[in-house]
Amino acid sequence: MKRFLPFLVLAGGILVASTAAILIRLAQQEGMPSMTIATGRLLVASLILTPLAWARAGDDLRQLSRRDLLLGLVAGFFLAVHFAAWISSLGFTSVASSVALVATNPLWVAIASYFLFRERLGVLALVGIGLTFAGTILILVSDSRVETAVAVQHSAPTLGNLLALLGAIAASGYFLIGRDVRARLSLLAYIWLVYSSAAVFLLVATLLAGLSLTGYSLLAYLFVIGLAVGPQLLGHTAFNWSLRYLSATFVAIAILGEPVGSAILAFILLQESVAGLQLVGLILLLLGIYLAAVSERKRKKVAAETAVAAPIEPSGSR
Repeated sequence: MKRFLPFLVLAGGILVASTAAILIRLAQQEGMPSMTIATGRLLVASLILTPLAWARAGDDLRQLSRRDLLLGLVAGFFLAVHFAAWISSLGFTSVASSVALVATNPLWVAIASYFLFRERLGVLALVGIGLTFAGTILILVSDSRVETAVAVQHSAPTLGNLLALLGAIAASGYFLIGRDVRARLSLLAYIWLVYSSAAVFLLVATLLAGLSLTGYSLLAYLFVIGLAVGPQLLGHTAFNWSLRYLSATFVAIAILGEPVGSAILAFILLQESVAGLQLVGLILLLLGIYLAAVSERKRKKVAAETAVAAPIEPSGSR
């Protein structure tokens, strides 16, 4: 059971994260600007985390090296860009298009991992990435043909899609840095550092844009609190915890399950229809995730067997 725990935690995180797009759309319908939603999400999450992180991981934070502090701030910047771009995209395009495009980050993670870390992907992993990419394209094509029942703030799907793509690229940088820092830093210390720095970046950007954090409906604030507690603290923390045991590429691919959950919720709660072509795309996404999971288990098994079988060199042999 223990060896399956990282996969179960990751799956739970995906289910919770699937509610994010719905909560964001509902907050936007209450008149709250996208940047304010992004800022509120990270601020609330950081405030909840602060006493817990310093009580249980205070030593880690006080002993933080200059290198890890800098990397944590860079990860926070990438996370801030991710949320600012993606949440803004939901004000211009449909839930299906936005969530599907922002979920393409495995493509960028795989490319970056190859060049930065020399990670070679197996055949199954490559096929899985290909299927998830094809599924994403089908969802986008299908969504462009279907008029959603719920109007967005502005009808500019091209801009929304570009913002979602920017969010995907920023998320890739966030995941890659997280894999490095999490090898040396506890989960609580890491997420507090990254979430708090992202909240500060977003707060500065929001104030510079002349947007207010106050004056909105109670319902809008409840949606933001829901975003902070659910998708942010539970969902993204599950992703970060999984990075310690699973590769960054697999975690990014698995998160492609989020569009499936979001599409189902959008259909039920927002009356956004699911066309036949879109359904095919969702099925391809699931198949791609499954193949990536099989590849990950095989990779870990081979690595473990290689480590056990490796001969022990006598001292002084070099």
